[in-house]
Amino acid sequence: MSNCRFLYHNGVVLDAPPVTTFLQSLPGAYTTTRTINSVTSFLFWERHMKRLSSSICILLDSKPELLFSSGSSSRVWMNQSVNESSIYDLVNGSMSKAMRSVVVKERERLCGEELAVTVLVTGNVEKLSRLDDEKVVDFLDVWLHIGGYSLGVGNIAASLALVGHGRDVAAAKYSDWVRLRKPLEKFRPPSTTELLLSNDGDHLLEGCVTNFFVVSRRKSSSSGSLYGESLSEFEVQTAPVTDGVLPGVIREVVIDVCLSKGIPYRERAPAWSERELWEEAFITSSLRIVQHVRTIKVPVGSLEALACTKPEEIQWKEKRFKEGPGMITELIQKAIMERGTEEGFPLKDL
Repeated sequence: MSNCRFLYHNGVVLDAPPVTTFLQSLPGAYTTTRTINSVTSFLFWERHMKRLSSSICILLDSKPELLFSSGSSSRVWMNQSVNESSIYDLVNGSMSKAMRSVVVKERERLCGEELAVTVLVTGNVEKLSRLDDEKVVDFLDVWLHIGGYSLGVGNIAASLALVGHGRDVAAAKYSDWVRLRKPLEKFRPPSTTELLLSNDGDHLLEGCVTNFFVVSRRKSSSSGSLYGESLSEFEVQTAPVTDGVLPGVIREVVIDVCLSKGIPYRERAPAWSERELWEEAFITSSLRIVQHVRTIKVPVGSLEALACTKPEEIQWKEKRFKEGPGMITELIQKAIMERGTEEGFPLKDL
Protein backbone atom coordinates (compact mmCIF):
# COMPACT_ATOMS: atom_id res chain seq x y z
CA MET A 1 0.00 0.00 0.00
CA SER A 2 1.18 3.53 -0.79
CA ASN A 3 2.27 5.37 2.32
CA CYS A 4 -0.04 8.26 1.39
CA ARG A 5 -3.18 6.69 -0.12
CA PHE A 6 -5.11 3.47 -0.69
CA LEU A 7 -8.26 2.10 -2.34
CA TYR A 8 -10.92 0.12 -0.51
CA HIS A 9 -13.43 -1.97 -2.46
CA ASN A 10 -15.53 -4.96 -1.40
CA GLY A 11 -13.37 -5.57 1.66
CA VAL A 12 -10.12 -5.51 -0.32
CA VAL A 13 -7.35 -2.96 0.16
CA LEU A 14 -5.51 -1.97 -3.02
CA ASP A 15 -2.66 0.31 -3.94
CA ALA A 16 -4.08 3.60 -5.12
CA PRO A 17 -3.03 5.82 -8.03
CA PRO A 18 -3.52 9.58 -7.77
CA VAL A 19 -7.20 10.38 -7.38
CA THR A 20 -7.55 11.87 -10.88
CA THR A 21 -6.10 8.70 -12.42
CA PHE A 22 -8.46 6.58 -10.34
CA LEU A 23 -11.53 8.60 -11.40
CA GLN A 24 -10.63 8.25 -15.06
CA SER A 25 -10.56 4.47 -14.72
CA LEU A 26 -14.21 3.94 -13.77
CA PRO A 27 -17.59 5.50 -14.59
CA GLY A 28 -19.81 6.69 -11.77
CA ALA A 29 -21.05 9.43 -9.50
CA TYR A 30 -18.65 10.64 -6.85
CA THR A 31 -18.04 13.12 -4.09
CA THR A 32 -14.92 14.24 -2.26
CA THR A 33 -14.62 15.48 1.29
CA ARG A 34 -12.10 15.40 4.12
CA THR A 35 -11.82 14.91 7.82
CA ILE A 36 -11.55 17.69 10.38
CA ASN A 37 -10.39 17.98 13.97
CA SER A 38 -7.46 15.57 13.64
CA VAL A 39 -9.32 12.80 11.80
CA THR A 40 -12.23 12.61 14.21
CA SER A 41 -15.08 13.82 11.96
CA PHE A 42 -16.04 14.08 8.30
CA LEU A 43 -16.76 17.56 6.95
CA PHE A 44 -20.43 17.98 5.93
CA TRP A 45 -20.77 14.22 5.45
CA GLU A 46 -24.58 14.15 5.34
CA ARG A 47 -24.66 16.96 2.77
CA HIS A 48 -22.21 14.96 0.65
CA MET A 49 -24.37 11.86 0.84
CA LYS A 50 -27.41 13.88 -0.22
CA ARG A 51 -25.54 15.33 -3.20
CA LEU A 52 -24.11 11.91 -4.13
CA SER A 53 -27.62 10.41 -4.13
CA SER A 54 -28.84 13.30 -6.28
CA SER A 55 -26.00 12.76 -8.77
CA ILE A 56 -26.83 9.05 -9.04
CA CYS A 57 -30.52 9.80 -9.69
CA ILE A 58 -29.67 12.42 -12.32
CA LEU A 59 -27.35 10.04 -14.15
CA LEU A 60 -29.89 7.20 -14.02
CA ASP A 61 -32.54 9.48 -15.51
CA SER A 62 -30.48 11.24 -18.17
CA LYS A 63 -27.05 9.62 -18.70
CA PRO A 64 -26.94 6.04 -17.33
CA GLU A 65 -23.83 5.33 -19.41
CA LEU A 66 -21.94 7.76 -17.13
CA LEU A 67 -22.87 5.63 -14.14
CA PHE A 68 -22.46 2.14 -15.55
CA SER A 69 -20.65 2.04 -18.88
CA SER A 70 -20.90 3.39 -22.39
CA GLY A 71 -22.43 0.08 -23.47
CA SER A 72 -25.27 0.08 -20.92
CA SER A 73 -28.73 0.52 -22.33
CA SER A 74 -30.93 3.19 -20.77
CA ARG A 75 -33.99 0.97 -21.16
CA VAL A 76 -33.03 -1.08 -18.09
CA TRP A 77 -33.54 1.98 -15.90
CA MET A 78 -37.18 2.61 -16.76
CA ASN A 79 -39.31 2.98 -13.63
CA GLN A 80 -36.28 2.54 -11.40
CA SER A 81 -35.43 4.93 -8.56
CA VAL A 82 -32.81 5.18 -5.85
CA ASN A 83 -33.72 5.91 -2.28
CA GLU A 84 -31.38 8.39 -0.59
CA SER A 85 -31.27 6.34 2.60
CA SER A 86 -30.19 3.29 0.59
CA ILE A 87 -27.17 5.15 -0.79
CA TYR A 88 -26.40 6.45 2.69
CA ASP A 89 -26.44 2.93 4.13
CA LEU A 90 -24.43 1.51 1.23
CA VAL A 91 -21.64 4.09 1.50
CA ASN A 92 -21.58 4.20 5.28
CA GLY A 93 -21.26 0.42 5.42
CA SER A 94 -18.18 0.48 3.19
CA MET A 95 -16.68 3.48 4.96
CA SER A 96 -17.16 1.90 8.37
CA LYS A 97 -15.30 -1.24 7.29
CA ALA A 98 -12.52 0.80 5.70
CA MET A 99 -12.06 2.89 8.81
CA ARG A 100 -11.98 -0.09 11.14
CA SER A 101 -9.83 -2.40 9.06
CA VAL A 102 -7.37 -0.02 7.48
CA VAL A 103 -7.33 3.62 8.52
CA VAL A 104 -7.11 3.02 12.26
CA LYS A 105 -4.23 0.59 11.77
CA GLU A 106 -2.41 2.55 9.07
CA ARG A 107 -3.06 6.14 10.20
CA GLU A 108 0.59 6.84 11.00
CA ARG A 109 1.58 5.88 7.44
CA LEU A 110 -0.84 8.32 5.78
CA CYS A 111 0.71 11.69 4.99
CA GLY A 112 -0.92 14.90 6.28
CA GLU A 113 -2.85 16.14 9.28
CA GLU A 114 -6.23 15.03 7.89
CA LEU A 115 -7.64 12.51 5.40
CA ALA A 116 -9.06 13.27 1.96
CA VAL A 117 -11.80 10.84 0.93
CA THR A 118 -13.32 10.32 -2.51
CA VAL A 119 -16.40 8.11 -2.69
CA LEU A 120 -17.15 6.73 -6.15
CA VAL A 121 -20.39 4.83 -6.74
CA THR A 122 -20.33 2.90 -9.99
CA GLY A 123 -22.60 0.37 -11.63
CA ASN A 124 -21.72 -3.31 -11.81
CA VAL A 125 -22.54 -4.27 -15.41
CA GLU A 126 -22.08 -7.98 -14.71
CA LYS A 127 -25.23 -7.98 -12.58
CA LEU A 128 -27.53 -6.09 -14.96
CA SER A 129 -29.39 -9.23 -16.04
CA ARG A 130 -30.78 -9.60 -12.49
CA LEU A 131 -32.27 -6.11 -12.39
CA ASP A 132 -35.84 -7.40 -12.72
CA ASP A 133 -35.54 -9.15 -9.36
CA GLU A 134 -33.48 -6.63 -7.43
CA LYS A 135 -33.35 -2.94 -6.62
CA VAL A 136 -30.99 -0.62 -8.46
CA VAL A 137 -28.95 -0.05 -5.32
CA ASP A 138 -28.05 -3.76 -5.29
CA PHE A 139 -26.10 -3.22 -8.52
CA LEU A 140 -24.04 -0.30 -7.30
CA ASP A 141 -20.47 -0.74 -6.09
CA VAL A 142 -18.66 1.62 -3.74
CA TRP A 143 -15.01 2.52 -4.19
CA LEU A 144 -13.18 4.56 -1.54
CA HIS A 145 -10.01 6.48 -2.36
CA ILE A 146 -8.45 7.60 0.95
CA GLY A 147 -5.23 9.51 1.46
CA GLY A 148 -3.49 11.98 3.68
CA TYR A 149 -4.32 15.67 3.30
CA SER A 150 -2.12 18.55 4.43
CA LEU A 151 -3.86 21.68 5.66
CA GLY A 152 -2.94 25.16 4.50
CA VAL A 153 -3.76 24.91 0.79
CA GLY A 154 -6.76 27.18 1.17
CA ASN A 155 -4.59 29.90 2.71
CA ILE A 156 -2.67 30.32 -0.56
CA ALA A 157 -4.14 32.78 -3.05
CA ALA A 158 -5.66 31.24 -6.17
CA SER A 159 -4.93 32.34 -9.73
CA LEU A 160 -7.71 31.63 -12.22
CA ALA A 161 -7.95 31.57 -16.01
CA LEU A 162 -10.98 31.23 -18.29
CA VAL A 163 -10.32 28.52 -20.88
CA GLY A 164 -13.48 26.57 -21.71
CA HIS A 165 -17.23 26.20 -22.00
CA GLY A 166 -19.59 24.86 -19.35
CA ARG A 167 -20.06 21.12 -18.96
CA ASP A 168 -22.97 18.80 -19.73
CA VAL A 169 -25.09 17.32 -16.94
CA ALA A 170 -23.55 19.91 -14.65
CA ALA A 171 -26.01 19.19 -11.82
CA ALA A 172 -24.34 15.79 -11.27
CA LYS A 173 -20.78 15.12 -10.14
CA TYR A 174 -19.48 12.29 -12.29
CA SER A 175 -16.06 10.78 -12.89
CA ASP A 176 -16.00 11.13 -16.69
CA TRP A 177 -15.69 14.89 -16.27
CA VAL A 178 -12.10 14.31 -15.13
CA ARG A 179 -11.33 12.92 -18.59
CA LEU A 180 -13.41 15.47 -20.50
CA ARG A 181 -11.65 18.45 -18.93
CA LYS A 182 -8.13 17.24 -19.72
CA PRO A 183 -7.92 19.01 -23.12
CA LEU A 184 -8.36 22.33 -21.31
CA GLU A 185 -5.06 21.83 -19.51
CA LYS A 186 -3.03 22.87 -22.56
CA PHE A 187 -4.42 26.41 -22.21
CA ARG A 188 -3.47 26.73 -18.52
CA PRO A 189 -1.15 29.74 -18.02
CA PRO A 190 1.88 29.24 -15.75
CA SER A 191 1.13 29.31 -12.00
CA THR A 192 -2.64 29.09 -12.57
CA THR A 193 -4.50 27.34 -9.76
CA GLU A 194 -7.87 26.70 -11.39
CA LEU A 195 -9.48 26.86 -14.83
CA LEU A 196 -12.79 28.70 -15.25
CA LEU A 197 -15.71 27.89 -17.55
CA SER A 198 -18.12 30.18 -19.42
CA ASN A 199 -20.60 29.68 -22.24
CA ASP A 200 -20.31 33.21 -23.65
CA GLY A 201 -16.86 34.39 -22.57
CA ASP A 202 -18.37 36.99 -20.22
CA HIS A 203 -20.48 35.30 -17.57
CA LEU A 204 -18.19 33.11 -15.45
CA LEU A 205 -19.89 29.90 -14.34
CA GLU A 206 -17.53 27.82 -12.20
CA GLY A 207 -14.10 26.25 -12.05
CA CYS A 208 -13.30 22.79 -13.34
CA VAL A 209 -13.22 21.52 -9.73
CA THR A 210 -14.59 24.48 -7.77
CA ASN A 211 -17.49 26.89 -7.53
CA PHE A 212 -16.68 30.56 -8.20
CA PHE A 213 -17.82 33.66 -6.30
CA VAL A 214 -17.19 37.40 -6.39
CA VAL A 215 -17.97 40.16 -3.93
CA SER A 216 -19.23 42.98 -6.10
CA ARG A 217 -20.21 46.57 -5.47
CA ARG A 218 -23.80 47.21 -6.38
CA LYS A 219 -24.09 49.34 -9.51
CA SER A 220 -25.87 52.06 -7.58
CA SER A 221 -23.21 52.24 -4.85
CA SER A 222 -20.27 54.61 -4.66
CA SER A 223 -16.91 53.62 -6.10
CA GLY A 224 -15.16 53.42 -2.76
CA SER A 225 -13.49 50.41 -1.15
CA LEU A 226 -15.37 47.75 0.77
CA TYR A 227 -13.62 48.70 3.99
CA GLY A 228 -15.49 51.33 5.95
CA GLU A 229 -18.68 50.93 3.92
CA SER A 230 -21.93 49.18 4.72
CA LEU A 231 -22.33 45.55 3.67
CA SER A 232 -25.54 46.60 1.92
CA GLU A 233 -23.42 48.34 -0.73
CA PHE A 234 -22.05 44.96 -1.84
CA GLU A 235 -23.31 41.53 -2.81
CA VAL A 236 -21.90 38.05 -3.16
CA GLN A 237 -22.50 36.69 -6.66
CA THR A 238 -22.26 33.17 -8.08
CA ALA A 239 -23.87 31.47 -11.06
CA PRO A 240 -27.20 29.74 -10.40
CA VAL A 241 -27.41 25.98 -10.80
CA THR A 242 -29.84 26.54 -13.68
CA ASP A 243 -26.98 28.13 -15.67
CA GLY A 244 -25.21 24.78 -15.65
CA VAL A 245 -22.99 24.62 -12.58
CA LEU A 246 -22.42 21.93 -10.00
CA PRO A 247 -24.48 22.39 -6.81
CA GLY A 248 -21.35 22.08 -4.69
CA VAL A 249 -21.63 21.25 -1.01
CA ILE A 250 -19.57 24.27 0.08
CA ARG A 251 -21.46 26.46 -2.40
CA GLU A 252 -24.65 25.50 -0.56
CA VAL A 253 -23.06 26.36 2.78
CA VAL A 254 -21.89 29.75 1.46
CA ILE A 255 -25.51 30.56 0.56
CA ASP A 256 -26.67 29.48 4.03
CA VAL A 257 -23.99 31.64 5.67
CA CYS A 258 -24.90 34.71 3.61
CA LEU A 259 -28.55 34.36 4.54
CA SER A 260 -27.81 33.86 8.25
CA LYS A 261 -25.22 36.66 8.46
CA GLY A 262 -27.22 39.20 6.48
CA ILE A 263 -24.67 39.34 3.66
CA PRO A 264 -26.39 40.42 0.42
CA TYR A 265 -26.33 37.51 -2.00
CA ARG A 266 -27.49 36.99 -5.58
CA GLU A 267 -27.40 33.91 -7.80
CA ARG A 268 -26.12 35.60 -10.93
CA ALA A 269 -23.12 34.55 -13.01
CA PRO A 270 -20.42 37.19 -12.40
CA ALA A 271 -19.92 39.17 -15.60
CA TRP A 272 -16.34 39.84 -16.69
CA SER A 273 -17.57 43.05 -18.33
CA GLU A 274 -18.44 44.30 -14.81
CA ARG A 275 -15.14 43.32 -13.22
CA GLU A 276 -14.40 46.89 -12.14
CA LEU A 277 -17.14 46.42 -9.56
CA TRP A 278 -15.49 43.32 -8.07
CA GLU A 279 -13.79 43.84 -4.71
CA GLU A 280 -13.09 40.21 -3.80
CA ALA A 281 -13.30 36.78 -5.36
CA PHE A 282 -13.01 33.27 -3.98
CA ILE A 283 -13.45 29.65 -5.03
CA THR A 284 -14.87 26.81 -2.96
CA SER A 285 -14.43 23.06 -2.75
CA SER A 286 -14.66 20.47 -0.01
CA LEU A 287 -10.86 20.22 0.28
CA ARG A 288 -9.90 23.87 -0.09
CA ILE A 289 -13.13 25.05 1.61
CA VAL A 290 -12.73 28.76 0.73
CA GLN A 291 -9.68 29.99 -1.20
CA HIS A 292 -9.32 33.68 -1.96
CA VAL A 293 -8.41 34.76 -5.47
CA ARG A 294 -5.48 37.01 -6.36
CA THR A 295 -5.80 37.13 -10.17
CA ILE A 296 -8.26 36.21 -12.92
CA LYS A 297 -7.18 35.95 -16.55
CA VAL A 298 -9.55 35.98 -19.52
CA PRO A 299 -8.28 35.49 -23.08
CA VAL A 300 -8.43 38.36 -25.56
CA GLY A 301 -10.99 37.33 -28.16
CA SER A 302 -13.54 34.52 -28.08
CA LEU A 303 -13.29 31.08 -26.52
CA GLU A 304 -13.75 29.65 -30.01
CA ALA A 305 -10.65 31.54 -31.14
CA LEU A 306 -8.77 30.24 -28.12
CA ALA A 307 -9.12 26.68 -29.38
CA CYS A 308 -7.33 27.67 -32.60
CA THR A 309 -4.47 29.50 -30.87
CA LYS A 310 -1.17 28.05 -29.77
CA PRO A 311 -1.01 28.19 -25.96
CA GLU A 312 2.16 30.30 -25.99
CA GLU A 313 0.49 32.86 -28.29
CA ILE A 314 -2.60 33.45 -26.16
CA GLN A 315 -3.02 37.03 -24.95
CA TRP A 316 -4.73 37.62 -21.63
CA LYS A 317 -6.65 40.38 -19.88
CA GLU A 318 -6.18 40.29 -16.11
CA LYS A 319 -8.08 41.35 -13.01
CA ARG A 320 -6.01 41.63 -9.85
CA PHE A 321 -7.30 41.75 -6.29
CA LYS A 322 -5.66 42.98 -3.11
CA GLU A 323 -3.31 40.60 -1.36
CA GLY A 324 -4.89 38.35 1.23
CA PRO A 325 -8.54 37.39 1.64
CA GLY A 326 -11.02 40.25 1.77
CA MET A 327 -13.25 41.08 4.70
CA ILE A 328 -16.36 39.27 3.42
CA THR A 329 -14.33 36.27 2.21
CA GLU A 330 -12.80 35.92 5.68
CA LEU A 331 -16.19 36.27 7.34
CA ILE A 332 -17.67 33.53 5.15
CA GLN A 333 -14.64 31.27 5.59
CA LYS A 334 -14.80 31.52 9.38
CA ALA A 335 -18.54 30.86 9.45
CA ILE A 336 -18.18 27.80 7.21
CA MET A 337 -15.56 26.24 9.47
CA GLU A 338 -17.81 26.85 12.47
CA ARG A 339 -20.66 25.14 10.66
CA GLY A 340 -18.32 22.36 9.62
CA THR A 341 -17.61 21.63 13.26
CA GLU A 342 -21.30 21.80 14.15
CA GLU A 343 -22.27 19.47 11.30
CA GLY A 344 -19.22 17.25 11.56
CA PHE A 345 -20.02 13.55 11.32
CA PRO A 346 -17.98 11.62 13.91
CA LEU A 347 -16.07 8.72 12.44
CA LYS A 348 -17.00 6.63 15.46
CA ASP A 349 -20.68 6.85 14.37
CA LEU A 350 -20.03 5.00 11.12
